[in-house]
Amino acid sequence: MSTPTEKLSAAGVSIWLDDLSRERITSGNLTELISTRNVTGVTTNPTIFQGAIGGGGHAYADQIAQLAAKGASVDEAIFAATTDDVRDAADIFRPVYDATKGADGRVSIEVSPDLAHDTDATIAQAKELWATVGRPNVHIKIPATKAGLPAITAVLAEGISVNVTLIFSLERYADVIEAYLAGIEKAKDAGHDVSQIHSVASFFVSRVDTEVDKRLDAIGTDEAEALKSLAGVANARLAYELYEQAFATDRATALLEAGANAQRPLWASTGVKDPSLPDTLYVTELVAPGTVNTMPEKTLEATFDHGQIAGDAVTGTYAAAHKVFADLAAAGVDFADVTQVLEDEGVSKFIASWHDLQGTVKTALENAPEVAR
Repeated sequence: MSTPTEKLSAAGVSIWLDDLSRERITSGNLTELISTRNVTGVTTNPTIFQGAIGGGGHAYADQIAQLAAKGASVDEAIFAATTDDVRDAADIFRPVYDATKGADGRVSIEVSPDLAHDTDATIAQAKELWATVGRPNVHIKIPATKAGLPAITAVLAEGISVNVTLIFSLERYADVIEAYLAGIEKAKDAGHDVSQIHSVASFFVSRVDTEVDKRLDAIGTDEAEALKSLAGVANARLAYELYEQAFATDRATALLEAGANAQRPLWASTGVKDPSLPDTLYVTELVAPGTVNTMPEKTLEATFDHGQIAGDAVTGTYAAAHKVFADLAAAGVDFADVTQVLEDEGVSKFIASWHDLQGTVKTALENAPEVAR
């Protein structure tokens, strides 16, 4: 009998773990997840690294002590620790990368969220991260802010694979696809092998329901109550509709025929925030070929244990998804405002986690054993 994660993979969904720590790497946990849970990639963000370094300080103690002895700054220490983890994880996933011709086996590392509204600095750090990790199976994560869009194009044009993160609205997703196509066109014109450039567009799901449901509660009507917990899945399904349309255009088809890859939709924020909802909701309802679902470990284990995978759950649902948004608008939900609030909050949360990480590493550097200095 196939496990639910095997069925999910067979349905064309790549399972990526939304977590990374040095302990996962050194304990053999990542290797085990590849073989037992069909995990084919890893995503990280500042919150994940804060949890890893802040909560698993012993795993980083020797490196922090060595960095302290060299007089490394806080940001230099963070850069060294996180790029080492990503490089080591990328090496573990290299066989998956080779077997899937670069589509999977990917490990993502994000530019500093402090740079989310600085195009030039984002481009510079993306290049530095790519060069420092030095592995082909890395994705550089760039947020889909207005300043991030031209950075996405510029970084792809350099032949660097990109994970576009913090996408909430269809309008911004359309901008992301445009940035991707423009970047691949520039890479092709510059002589890069576009078949080696991969990208995913990370569309956030559960946070949409959290914000919309809060507004529906405030409206308080029976009609509003009936719409709760529908927006996240509907929004993602319409993103897939847009993906299908965008990569069927003459422009995209010409690039694909020249060897380029489609930018795959990635479902992010797939851990259920509302405990009254099924814990696999944002997995089972978003099964579609050519997608990625990046899951926190709790969601991954729930899916493996009892996920009901019944094949494609997205294609053919578009009319119903459009109706959800018509009904939300009729109920008084301003979805454009919802997505702007979520983007602003997303950047702010990652900045806060980054600053917490800086504080953790600053303390660790200051308290590093004198003998190591």
